[in-house]
Amino acid sequence: MTDAASAASVPSHPAEKAVIVVGGGVAGLVAALECAKVGMSVTVLERDTRVGGVIRREDVGGVSVDLAADGFSTRGGVVSAVLDEVGLGGAVIRPDHGGRWIAGANGVAVLPAETVFGIPANAWADDVRRHIGWSGAWRAYLDRLRPPLTIGQEQSLGRLVRTRMGDRVRDRLVAPLSVGGYAVDPDDVLVDEVAPGLNAALTRTGSLAGAVAAVRAERDGGEDGLAGLSGGMSRIVDGLVARLSDFGVEIRTGAPVTGIGRAGAGDGRPWRVQTAADAVAADAVIVAVDEGAARALLADAAPQLASLAVDVAPTVPLESITLVLDAPGGAADRPGPVVHAVPGARRASTLLHQTGRWEEVRTEAGDNGLVARVTFGRPGVLPATAALDDAAATTMALAEASALLALPLDGVRLRGTHRYRYDQPPPATARGRAERATRARAALAAPGIALVGAWLAGTGLAQVVEDAVAQADALRRGVLFGGVAG
Repeated sequence: MTDAASAASVPSHPAEKAVIVVGGGVAGLVAALECAKVGMSVTVLERDTRVGGVIRREDVGGVSVDLAADGFSTRGGVVSAVLDEVGLGGAVIRPDHGGRWIAGANGVAVLPAETVFGIPANAWADDVRRHIGWSGAWRAYLDRLRPPLTIGQEQSLGRLVRTRMGDRVRDRLVAPLSVGGYAVDPDDVLVDEVAPGLNAALTRTGSLAGAVAAVRAERDGGEDGLAGLSGGMSRIVDGLVARLSDFGVEIRTGAPVTGIGRAGAGDGRPWRVQTAADAVAADAVIVAVDEGAARALLADAAPQLASLAVDVAPTVPLESITLVLDAPGGAADRPGPVVHAVPGARRASTLLHQTGRWEEVRTEAGDNGLVARVTFGRPGVLPATAALDDAAATTMALAEASALLALPLDGVRLRGTHRYRYDQPPPATARGRAERATRARAALAAPGIALVGAWLAGTGLAQVVEDAVAQADALRRGVLFGGVAG
């Protein structure tokens, strides 16, 4: 968030500047707070009856569970800064780490320890051969005999792994993480984004396996941490809403915006936001909706955006089914807390064992309670549950949970279930994502308007928050210092 020195440099007239934020997801709320905290007059317009976007928490079978994001990356400290800002810094909790597992042709086994995004440092290690077999290990060993890349660098993670170590490493170790974790094919993942330093280490060490070992040594074995919030991730939404209220921000729910355009010469403010009820004049507009809605709303104000075409990984429709049930042993001795399926090996792509990850959920579920979220869908394939009614979808989810947890679930008592459908934009690591964001923002070609959201920043709360802060800061500087007409 913006520091006190930056806030102190704001001129004395920010309250005269009206900012409209279209969209009340986390990106919109964070951007609204960045403007409100320096004194600008801010209104948030949300078409739904609630704010928060995909961050939702519901009671399922007597247990309060997060339906989508249940944690956040601690990378860069950007989310932590927001939590401190809204008084939730002391509510941060850490998960019970049980590692990530992969479900494939040989059953369910833990992700090998000495890897970077599934790429092994030693193909002969027992935990690696469990997934790729002897033939896969021999093929991966050829990596040691191939010349390093000395001219240029491979950008595609999938192509790099396939070329150096073969299909089995790519398909059985790397693909489950990229498809199950981020809904993107490994061929569409940028090497330097998901594994910084790997290409340079490959040139230096002469092999991909050697590069993995070098990168791990430089990291001291550490990875970006995962954290959550006591009481669930929806508390960040509640905290943002309360903080915005402190600054007098008006949040209108059930207020769909139908268009954004230039105001008339005599309107006094340069922008006009049209809702179903009225038209609102503004000095600046922050558009915090999904890609399709942004293109439609800005069709007149920024026609270049509507026609913008960038080669990037597609948005993927997903469906998650949360199951709360009584199971023998409850959360004890189960794989997880995250199990990714080898693409095509199962109908589900990922299982999150929430009673295995969070102590609070385990306590609320009770001794024999088990809470699992089964996610369906992957690039190019509709969720297997898409055409099923609730009963059939629940039956499928139970069968997948049984296989991914290696736990018989026939005849268990199901306390409750919840279906949640959403669209997953490409992650920050996807090829073309950064270029699309740059071109989309350039297509606006107008002061006093900004675009924020996961379709530009990439999926993940840390990426969305960091991008929203940066864009809101640039916008308010332009409005307050850059001579944007009021």
